[in-house]
Amino acid sequence: MGWISQLYHYLLRQGSAAEQELERCEDDFGSLRVTQQGELRYLYFGAETEQSCALVSDPAWLEYDYTRAMLLAGYWQGRAPRALAMGLGGGTLVNAVLQHLQPQHMTAVELRARVVELSRRWFGLSEDVRLEVVVDSAESYIATQPNSCDLLFLDLYMEGGIARLQLQADFFVACQAALRPGGLLVVNQWQLGQSGQPYAASRLRRLFGSNYLQVEVEEGNIILFIPQSGELPLDREGMRQWADQLEPQLGYSLRPYIEMLRRAGEVPETGGS
Repeated sequence: MGWISQLYHYLLRQGSAAEQELERCEDDFGSLRVTQQGELRYLYFGAETEQSCALVSDPAWLEYDYTRAMLLAGYWQGRAPRALAMGLGGGTLVNAVLQHLQPQHMTAVELRARVVELSRRWFGLSEDVRLEVVVDSAESYIATQPNSCDLLFLDLYMEGGIARLQLQADFFVACQAALRPGGLLVVNQWQLGQSGQPYAASRLRRLFGSNYLQVEVEEGNIILFIPQSGELPLDREGMRQWADQLEPQLGYSLRPYIEMLRRAGEVPETGGS
């Protein structure tokens, strides 16, 4: 999660019910904490890095803007035969994809076994028969999965921020190779300051061109929508109608993210690699 979102949630909590710690544990990658404040439950990597947030009464509720924006993938890949999520966290995105986008099968890959345990114990990770959870590194797993999925979500973050893999060209190439024809790669990337550009923007353009779609969200993240080949249509009116049909079951509107969508090439490059 971006620093803007962390600041927002910190300010929001001031004056509300005290935050209670539910569990604290360690693994080979550092400490993990689960807390609760009111109806919201949080997963922390380390002491302060807020990684996930879930509504206790609805494990498929998405509290963060960046996860809501990632659901736009459903417009192009609704009911995808096979979906893959790299990075589980509390599991809210996986729960939401299963419930609202209805893939036939979904695999979630998580590096840390303890994170999987916590997501099941505290965050209501779905027990849907369509869901398979794999404990492995994203790099190792994706190398064995050519031409295997129709929808691929990348959300790889550690205590210090974005995982190095989401800055590496070879990893992105492997992710694109994992997509079947017509597939879609959805990436939660950090923004470079207020530039409107994601980290590794120049590298991404060299790999995928400048016509993939992206949307900035308030938390400081940029969500990228990169097709396996060709170009995604940007039919805002069609997307608005699709979002309006989905809104009653989501409990929030995806329209704000539709209005912010733009081609990567519409944003001037900043010179970052």
